[in-house]
Amino acid sequence: MPVLTAGLAPSPCSDPDSVVLCLLATDEEDEDDIALQIHFTLIQAFCCDNDIHILRVSGMQRLATLLGEGTQDSSEPRDLHCILVTNPHTDSWKSQGLAEVASYCEESRCNNQWVPSVALQER
Repeated sequence: MPVLTAGLAPSPCSDPDSVVLCLLATDEEDEDDIALQIHFTLIQAFCCDNDIHILRVSGMQRLATLLGEGTQDSSEPRDLHCILVTNPHTDSWKSQGLAEVASYCEESRCNNQWVPSVALQER
């Protein structure tokens, strides 16, 4: 089963072979955050060097809802700007959802969109 690790602190460097997807999430107000954009650039370079799929996501509130944030009794919300999806199994694309995301990332690269993006809409 895939595992999600959220926050800018987690690094794919510890075991890049188990990372199958990196989600980089922002909202419009994050576009001017130079430190965040530099961090994203470094993460993207590492992911490209290690054949890790990257997906940019906008709509932080919707992402938080999808991940069940706010339903837990935690004192501090998780940082969802960077989410690593890891799968310790050798057949990393067993999940139909992960396989579809991988296919979307590959198709986007074929169309010269190296870091595809998805806009999550509020319901």
